[in-house]
Amino acid sequence: MIRIALAGPRGKMGKEALELIQNTTDFELVGLLDSRETDALQNYSVFTSIDELFLQTKPDVFVDLTTPELAMKHTMTALHYGVRPVVGTTGFTEQDLKTLEKECKEKTLGCIIAPNFSIGAILMMKFAEQAAKYMGDVEIIEMHHNQKLDAPSGTALKTAELIGRHRPSHKQGHEDEQELLTGARGADIDGIKLHSVRLPGLVAHQQVLFGGEGQLLTLRHDSFTRGSFMPGVALSIREVLKRDTCIYGLENLIE
Repeated sequence: MIRIALAGPRGKMGKEALELIQNTTDFELVGLLDSRETDALQNYSVFTSIDELFLQTKPDVFVDLTTPELAMKHTMTALHYGVRPVVGTTGFTEQDLKTLEKECKEKTLGCIIAPNFSIGAILMMKFAEQAAKYMGDVEIIEMHHNQKLDAPSGTALKTAELIGRHRPSHKQGHEDEQELLTGARGADIDGIKLHSVRLPGLVAHQQVLFGGEGQLLTLRHDSFTRGSFMPGVALSIREVLKRDTCIYGLENLIE
């Protein structure tokens, strides 16, 4: 059995993860980390102190589905206690990732940080990386619910990073192009334009558009429910036990 502690159990993703752990035969939920003790979670050991959670429950894996403000602290604390983190929170900086890589190396512990747990979204990103070898003009449109805190999304940023491995940096559009309204052309990463949409009713959606002479290639992925992320969560929980490094992005787990 894989002993699992979960942070953020009252959130939308947390509720799905709680159900996943309950219904998976080789997973055992040993404790929850929440901002407050609550009757809604009375069937489980709920902790408001992350140190007490680790000291008393001794999990193998810590699944963090909280906020960018808490994720780095939680992840470092887990590694300190010898617990392998699986993190579904975006907002990690390049320096954060370097710090985590160093900590994982020193403790020979695995850590998985996933901007997106959806297997379909990961495949979309990998296909985009392949397309970038042949089509260098590309824009990304990501669409999420209106309660999402960060923009662009971690998935969009990761997609741009993968595309950038094969696409020479260059300005797209007309060389004399002018924005009549600031931001009309979106954010810019080495010439790749990123556009963020935030509307009620959306969950997580992304399009990657590659333009070429007389053609348009569109890669699109849609998550209609947060249940779409759970196969990726389960994969990460199992894979992190086999790793001794910090892995950023599920594309590194999928061939």
